[in-house]
Amino acid sequence: MNHEANTIEEYLDRIPADRKHAVSKLIELMRTQMPPGFQETISYKMPSFVVPHSLYAAGYHCDKSQPLPFVSLASQKNFIALYHMGLYADPTLMTWFLDEWPRHSANKPDMGKSCIRFKNPEKIPYELLAALLAKVSPQQWIETYEMAFKR
Repeated sequence: MNHEANTIEEYLDRIPADRKHAVSKLIELMRTQMPPGFQETISYKMPSFVVPHSLYAAGYHCDKSQPLPFVSLASQKNFIALYHMGLYADPTLMTWFLDEWPRHSANKPDMGKSCIRFKNPEKIPYELLAALLAKVSPQQWIETYEMAFKR
């Protein structure tokens, strides 16, 4: 779904009422659990946390004018999606996440190439996501990103 917004608060104002609580709670987790240095913004029309150019001047290899993306959140047509680039760039982090999942959810994780999808907002494993968000610092993400994407 396309939610044209310039701020995260505008984004929240434009999503369906049945998603507001879950998306707000996920944004709050991002704000409180992510290590210092990530910057909150709207990137690619989604609430995002990025490594700003002040910490990584090279920017995103797909568009160097953009800061380095790390985590984004979207209210899509049929689900809420959490995009965590670290999961897909770091096999060790992915293994940790998949090993932890059953301790937090009875459901199988619904994951795509670049996202974790939540079709039922009532079944989001917030505690697991809080731990995931806290695991990677901006500097660790830069190092992982350079090894995974910049050859």
